[in-house]
Amino acid sequence: MQNKVIINPLDNVGVCLTACGDIPAGHKYALKDIKKGEFVIKYGQVIGRASCDIKMNEWVHTHNVKSHLDETPVYEYNFKAQTMPKNEGTFKGFKRKFGNAGIRNEIYIIPTVGCVNNVCLRLEKDAQKYIKGSIDGVYALTHQFGCSQLGEDNQNIKNLLCSIALNPNASAVLFVGLGCENNGLDGIKEILQPLGRNIEFFNCQEVDNEHEYGMSIIKKFIDENCDLIREDVSLSELCIGLKCGGSDGYSGLTANPLVGKITDKLVSFGGSAILTEVPEMFGAEQLLMNKCENEQVFNDYRKMIEDFKDFYTKNGFPVYENPSPGNKKGGITTLEEKSLGCVEKAGSTKIVDVLSYGEIVKKSGVSALNAPGNDLIASTALAASGCQVVLFTTGRGTPFSTFVPTMKISTNDNLAGFKDNWIDFNAYSMDEEGLFDLLIKTVNGEYICKSEDVREIAFYKTGVTL
Repeated sequence: MQNKVIINPLDNVGVCLTACGDIPAGHKYALKDIKKGEFVIKYGQVIGRASCDIKMNEWVHTHNVKSHLDETPVYEYNFKAQTMPKNEGTFKGFKRKFGNAGIRNEIYIIPTVGCVNNVCLRLEKDAQKYIKGSIDGVYALTHQFGCSQLGEDNQNIKNLLCSIALNPNASAVLFVGLGCENNGLDGIKEILQPLGRNIEFFNCQEVDNEHEYGMSIIKKFIDENCDLIREDVSLSELCIGLKCGGSDGYSGLTANPLVGKITDKLVSFGGSAILTEVPEMFGAEQLLMNKCENEQVFNDYRKMIEDFKDFYTKNGFPVYENPSPGNKKGGITTLEEKSLGCVEKAGSTKIVDVLSYGEIVKKSGVSALNAPGNDLIASTALAASGCQVVLFTTGRGTPFSTFVPTMKISTNDNLAGFKDNWIDFNAYSMDEEGLFDLLIKTVNGEYICKSEDVREIAFYKTGVTL
């Protein structure tokens, strides 16, 4: 790429790809004089207003631009999306009796409540010496909740843990309860037992030795699933999660548009992608609304946006309470700018569905998921909705992984070189073929993401804790 870039002919700011005098790399500069109060335009869209006069070639950032986000916009439906051509392709996955194929052959240990985290972690530790055959791992998915939550929070935790247990990457699941928590096993069994999956349950207060009891189940799971083999599976069974974290001024130029191309390509094979981070759609939501395949999806999407904005304002926060300090340091000035770059990950195809938090994907194509922007919470929600892998674009870098393979895609060369132990792919080259090839190697089990030894989950919590 050249030293400076203009994204859209309508823009009145460009981006410095390397430091230009006092303008840091990834930051904006004025293409012409911009008067106080005039719109600042990037991606061909308004990203804010000038808070003072800005001279041509001057640095454009938080010191001279403020958000212009309209907290009460009027949304209209004007369908503008591409229809992807139909293609056929396969990957090597573990076929399941129910639903899509898995890209890993794993066993999950899921605590119903944080009180039994140590029990689950000890089970995970001792299980390692029994792993054999095609078993890719045994993982305890610990968390701090499951008790003292009421109403919607308690229901969300139960629903999310059930959806996690149904992820295609899990060949078997052990739920470990304590026996006195709000999020008890009875409610989880009511949801999961009728489905006929390979899931077992026990409460620590109800067995003599919880470790021995749990290990007997895990060893049985390993014996039952160690001979599973990878088989050719249609790419229509693959679902990817779309997430960005630690965005910077390059995110909307390199990694996010590149992932958008992968989204379009996978959809052409009949596969699925899920976009979330609802607060990081604010300022770009109309663009996504125009991609909704029909008015019902548009209405569902609009309600999701409006409900999230209402939640912000009812709690006394403006909807533009974003971007983060790291985003600003990396060159992002306003939430509108961040959002316009963020939604690039969805590609150019239509949005076919809107999913509630904890709901599992139902349709091929791109779905929008109701979850916040927090990296751990949003990534957990994506995987709980059925994504076998998360494509995670980042300009700042992060070592975390949710409970499915989380592929870190760098927006810039510096991060890719500096944090080679975190980054799986450098998107600065805009190598679409290279990224799609790495995705296929990952789902085939030929490539292990660099953070894949870490497994974390987190919940979206909105209410009180007793």
